[in-house]
Amino acid sequence: MGKVITVASGKGGTGKTTAVAALSSCLAVLGHKTLCIDFDARLGNLDLALCMTDFTIMDYLDVVNGRLDIMAACSESGRIPNLFFLSAPTVSVPEDIDTVALENMFEKIRRDFDFCLIDAPAGLGSGFRQAHTSVDMSIIVTTGDIASMRDCSRTADTVRQMGVSNLRLLVNRVVPKNLKHIRTTIDDVIDTVGAQLLGIIPEDKNIFLALHEDIPLILYRKRYSAYDFLDAARRITGEDVPLQMFK
Repeated sequence: MGKVITVASGKGGTGKTTAVAALSSCLAVLGHKTLCIDFDARLGNLDLALCMTDFTIMDYLDVVNGRLDIMAACSESGRIPNLFFLSAPTVSVPEDIDTVALENMFEKIRRDFDFCLIDAPAGLGSGFRQAHTSVDMSIIVTTGDIASMRDCSRTADTVRQMGVSNLRLLVNRVVPKNLKHIRTTIDDVIDTVGAQLLGIIPEDKNIFLALHEDIPLILYRKRYSAYDFLDAARRITGEDVPLQMFK
């Protein structure tokens, strides 16, 4: 059975959607059949991060409401084998979704895919909560600044209250000199959030360049941070990959 993993953050600007696209692409490159679902109804842009803007005809409500089978609704990347995408609805709001039907969709996904990564909407509203319906893991994305860490801690507490015990922390957009300036370390971030560290991703202008050249980060000519995402993806699969800690 596959695993359903929600990627969340307490606020915008952490690079959560970029992280979902990068981790999913890396899992696919590693040979795992991987599905990405954009759960940000009306405001989703995971298709841009995946470089799959031409694959947004169907959305996950088509599956939840029984109009289509999961494999008929999702689209496969033309550049990265094993990578599939299912978009968010553009007209419906989270309150319209039946929770039981959503759980049934996730069970079908577990049978058809090795991994499913869900891009949860920022904040702690109903969309965020539905994105955590019966999931196997939640990855909380934060940066090293104080506001992001506090929001991330509240997000982790909320996820635990919803019954998700397998929490991981992804510290994104890290600039070591900035951490030093505010006298913060990655250990401080871990202690604040209280979740197991999945990976540390440095700030990388190539993420911006790859996006605007419509090239998946893992395929971009300069792949600096892509290798850090690849290590994080390997940890998701259970590999023992050493962590590089920034001071």
